[in-house]
Amino acid sequence: MSDVLLERRDGVALITLNRPETLNAMGGDLVPRLAETLADVEADPAVRCVAITGAGRAFCAGGDIRAMQERNDRIAAAAASEGPGAVIAEFDRLVAELRQRHREISLRLHTMPKPVVALVNGPAVGAGFSIALACDIRLASDRARFGAAFRNVGLPGDFGGSYFLQRLCGAGIARELYFTAEIIDAARALELRIVNRVIPHDELLAQGLDFCRRLAEGPTGAYARMKENLNVAETATLEQLLDQEALHMRIAGFSADSREAVAAFLEKREPRFIGR
Repeated sequence: MSDVLLERRDGVALITLNRPETLNAMGGDLVPRLAETLADVEADPAVRCVAITGAGRAFCAGGDIRAMQERNDRIAAAAASEGPGAVIAEFDRLVAELRQRHREISLRLHTMPKPVVALVNGPAVGAGFSIALACDIRLASDRARFGAAFRNVGLPGDFGGSYFLQRLCGAGIARELYFTAEIIDAARALELRIVNRVIPHDELLAQGLDFCRRLAEGPTGAYARMKENLNVAETATLEQLLDQEALHMRIAGFSADSREAVAAFLEKREPRFIGR
């Protein structure tokens, strides 16, 4: 069975990380398959909201420790048999590969022109935490746990967690969570504004998909422009953002969804959005 599962329903693409025997650690084919799946759902106009969850009792345990050891052994063997040149070549390859995966996963989640919701069903640690943070909204099971556990394997962190976390809970808390690798529960994550809602575990998938379905029934084009405005606002001046908002407001005003919503308001009925 594939390391990443995809199901489309009611305008929602449900992506399931599917290595439950490793708590959905990012080994095997999970990372390339996730990258391919995200590209697929972004390009599919029938998908108007994306949900990500994990199979079994975890969302994602982050890096695969066994795969890390295999990489270390491979580099050591190359150094012994081929010398420093082989190590440098392998280093360059690994950096390029990780940068590409960052763009294909975290950057795509953050910039995809449709809402992305993490349904965090259990532990989300290390790079798994980063992936949850890259999503627009996080709905957490009351059994979820969160942690930037990179220090436990002597690493600084990847997949954008250091970018997203401090924007949610502030620089001081983000540094504390990174430096200590403290694991926090769902209630604490909600208090720190890391998650949007906490839902009883047995109701997470049903409530989460209902939430996503309601987003999928909304004005997808407007969501895309909202998301772009919010992303621009992370680094723009106020003047630059106001110019961006003006452009997007006028573009959206010509859309079918906006015309439908205005007519529905005047006719005192619910709008029927088509995503354009």
